[in-house]
Amino acid sequence: MIREEGYDSVFSVVRRHQFRWSEIQKGVREVTEPLNLNPAKRPRRQDWDGELYENGSFYFAKRHLIEMGYLQGGKMAYYEMRAEHSVDIDVDIDWPIAEQRVLRFGYFGKEKLKEIKLLVCNIDGCLTNGHIYVSGDQKEIISYDVKDAIGISLLKKSGIEVRLISERACSKQTLSALKLDCKMEVSVADKLAVVDEWRKEMGLCWKEVAYLGNEVSDEECLKRVGLSGVPADACSTAQKAVGYICRCSGGRGAIREFAEHIFLLMEKVNNSCQK
Repeated sequence: MIREEGYDSVFSVVRRHQFRWSEIQKGVREVTEPLNLNPAKRPRRQDWDGELYENGSFYFAKRHLIEMGYLQGGKMAYYEMRAEHSVDIDVDIDWPIAEQRVLRFGYFGKEKLKEIKLLVCNIDGCLTNGHIYVSGDQKEIISYDVKDAIGISLLKKSGIEVRLISERACSKQTLSALKLDCKMEVSVADKLAVVDEWRKEMGLCWKEVAYLGNEVSDEECLKRVGLSGVPADACSTAQKAVGYICRCSGGRGAIREFAEHIFLLMEKVNNSCQK
């Protein structure tokens, strides 16, 4: 806009639909007055164009203005940002609002996005809540959330391979009874080596692999893959190694939530390809 349209300064704004009133000050102003509306012809906010407010995202100006200490001046113009992309963080309550915007619209870094082709998920603490029940005849019993099974099914329907991994000697018979129809590997001493073998077998680069883990043994895999996540109750080491921390705990919907995050990435990849 500065180079091609001849503006001296350009800054970012966002549109707000807020009716403003003057402040009451004892001894100075005892009543309030409308600043941007006529109460006799009060519009519905959704029928009103609103007003433009600076949001502080950026200020561009020619050098002579900056040297005079001005952020704006000369021939001025604004760039209007979408409301969902403009969140001011002024007080602590603004943080969860900003966090929800990121979760909803997704942020995957500045690097070029790759379509996910493989999701590897740790069994204990991700697929399950980590609890193991043992029957009187020494048989292992585990539980899982149907939401997670649906998440795995949706991923597979969208063309994403889902595989399970565990460092523990899980009962394959018990896992098979869950009918998830996923390839799995148990009693794994080196998870990164197994995931690397699966990646090469499928002819994928690391950016096409996603990993959901929760333990120290998952750290290297979480750091290596293109998209990483942990359940809300994952250990601190795993949480520090990832780009996405689920709101759901392991065995309580974390896989379904991470699947939604993957779908959001896929949507952005597809939009990028269309552009």
